[in-house]
Amino acid sequence: MYQADPETEKREILKRYRNLLNLWKPRHPEDRKNVRKAFKMALEAHKDMRRKSGEPYIYHPLSVATIAAGEIGLGATSIICALLHDVVEDTEYTIEDIRGLFGEKVAGIIDGLTKIKGIFDQRTASIHAENFKKILLTLSDDVRVILIKLADRLHNMRTLDALSTEKQLKISSETTVLYAPLAHRLGLHAIKSELEDLALKYTEPTVYETIQRKLRESAKGRLRFVNKFIYPVKKDLADKGFRFTIQAREKSIAAIWQKMKKKEIPFEEIYDLFAIRIVIDSAMETEKSDCWKVYAAITDHYRPNMERLRDWISIPKANGYEALHTTVMSHTGQWVEIQIRSRRMDDIAEKGYAAHWKYKESMSLNSQLDNWLDRIKEMIESPDANALSFIDDVKGYFFLDEISVFTPQGELRTLPANSTVLDFAYAIHSELGDTCIGAKIDKKLAPINQVLKNGQQVELITSRKQSPKEEWIQYVVTTRAKSHIKLVVRDEKKRYTRQGKEKLCQWFHQTGIDCTHENTVKFQSAYHYNTLVDLYYDVARDRLGIKDIRLFAANNLRDGWISFINKNNTKKNRKAVAANNLREATVPHEDFRQQDSLILVQPDFTVASCCNPIPGDEVIGLKISENLPVQIHRTKCPTAQEQISMFGNQPLKLDWTSQTSISYLTHIKVSGMDRIGLISEITRIISSELSLNIQSFHIDAQNGLTQGEINLYVQDTSVLRDCLLKIKNVEGIVKVTRID
Repeated sequence: MYQADPETEKREILKRYRNLLNLWKPRHPEDRKNVRKAFKMALEAHKDMRRKSGEPYIYHPLSVATIAAGEIGLGATSIICALLHDVVEDTEYTIEDIRGLFGEKVAGIIDGLTKIKGIFDQRTASIHAENFKKILLTLSDDVRVILIKLADRLHNMRTLDALSTEKQLKISSETTVLYAPLAHRLGLHAIKSELEDLALKYTEPTVYETIQRKLRESAKGRLRFVNKFIYPVKKDLADKGFRFTIQAREKSIAAIWQKMKKKEIPFEEIYDLFAIRIVIDSAMETEKSDCWKVYAAITDHYRPNMERLRDWISIPKANGYEALHTTVMSHTGQWVEIQIRSRRMDDIAEKGYAAHWKYKESMSLNSQLDNWLDRIKEMIESPDANALSFIDDVKGYFFLDEISVFTPQGELRTLPANSTVLDFAYAIHSELGDTCIGAKIDKKLAPINQVLKNGQQVELITSRKQSPKEEWIQYVVTTRAKSHIKLVVRDEKKRYTRQGKEKLCQWFHQTGIDCTHENTVKFQSAYHYNTLVDLYYDVARDRLGIKDIRLFAANNLRDGWISFINKNNTKKNRKAVAANNLREATVPHEDFRQQDSLILVQPDFTVASCCNPIPGDEVIGLKISENLPVQIHRTKCPTAQEQISMFGNQPLKLDWTSQTSISYLTHIKVSGMDRIGLISEITRIISSELSLNIQSFHIDAQNGLTQGEINLYVQDTSVLRDCLLKIKNVEGIVKVTRID
């Protein structure tokens, strides 16, 4: 428990302020004067405020400013804004006060920070979805708003222990979905990794603590290995006259966990727990050739894996990252990744966008980061008004890597990974996209939905008779292509609106329903159409018939249209969820006061099919709307994290107790060596020995190896663990895991 002591706190505040000044090198005496003025203003504004931990609130803006200066490398203006970023929101000072004391630029950045904070204080789905655009709009206004916000989020994550479990889950979900990808795209690798690690610490604490412990236990062995591995390389580079530093960088806990899940392997089988980083002091004119010379020196001692060579010096990543990566075989038979960079490249890799601007004027080519920002602006200005669709589109630009392809004239075009011929066509010109019927990729014919690969040359084939189709939306990943296709298809559908409306009214009259707007909207909702335009189009094109109206009418007259929708939407959920005894734990408000506990019984909750939780899992409940039951998700479920982050849903902490009479669907994967009787033995264990019900069993055997997936019903995680252990002991089975 924090104990307040005014004198100790005063000394600590001054100590933190001096630490900030030591990290930051002012260019002008006026800068130091303005930072001191901002510090005094923040100190006065927050003098009576404390954080949830009990510490003085001023610790927070000081920490944010220190991160901005030391870990991102921002200058005086950003440090002032970091010190004052909560002043307008939390005190009586106004933007006009800031403008009068520090000028227009500082006032504009703080105004942007204040608006972002307001967005994340909201609670409703529509506000969250729409304002996601507003957050990214700050990229086009002043990217320092986002950089300071990332520093703010990093310090909040570092001090998250003081908040309730529900708050920790909500903030961690926001961090995973939005802030960590943003940090990645802005080139802040160290901040991105720490944000992901801290989010994992609260969403999956057991996983985090286990990997952290294993890293700690294996640290000495890794250090001995690294010292022996780098010795000959270090000696060789020194003999060749290079000035350099070599260090081993440990893979983040979140990255290790992602690899364990992706490869379905335990911690002990992760070979690249670290990477060797070589940073050379080299002039910009010779840094590229010097990096290749270092590569040549390394391969004199260790044999490289040519399939793992990555040249991001010739074509940098979208976030400005430049380096030469290679993977070599060590003296112990272990693969080791080596990253080769110049000092400038390392600066950009660590400090991202801030360092990018520092070097931009002396670079002959603009960073691809500018191209990425241009595409973000393009998405924001898209005529497509669907905010949720926008979120899906823009997330692709956070997570996907990029590919570079060539036009027939040799011009380089950069696109998101998984882009197709159609994406390439729309990237050049919308008319080329509309009329594209195929392409020649490296002189070979390919369809419009062919996924492109890095380095290919693409020649488009067009026809005046071609026009965009609705299914084309499934063929593209870029927002430019999606937006244009949706626009053309929507205009085409509008031509059928009058015809479809008249036909629908005629069918309504024949089945005894009044042709009112209210009934039309009910019918639209019952058949899950996003807009009336889509409904009228399908009616006009006879994709719906009078039999659908009669079915709707029968349900509408008997039970009401809500009953009709529920029967179509929740039948599967009601079959799957026959349980009760789910208790909702304390749900905090903003001031973290407790509510009375509430007992949820069927059908007040449903089990989410996206993650299939079972009793014993760490779970949360999400209340999507007042009319729908609580959804139970596993805390690590990506869908739940997106719901919490994007729609402002407050997670409900749940205590889910097991009942032996109730079973829940789960999925397991088995792999091993094929033999006669293997399936029989597995099914005997599940059905006879454990008395579990198998929903489905699919198994493939090829070249002596077998792999299968089993869907079965279990009561809780202890039963599942017992089942996995018994199957693992079957002769020939190498691995058996639960499928998330």
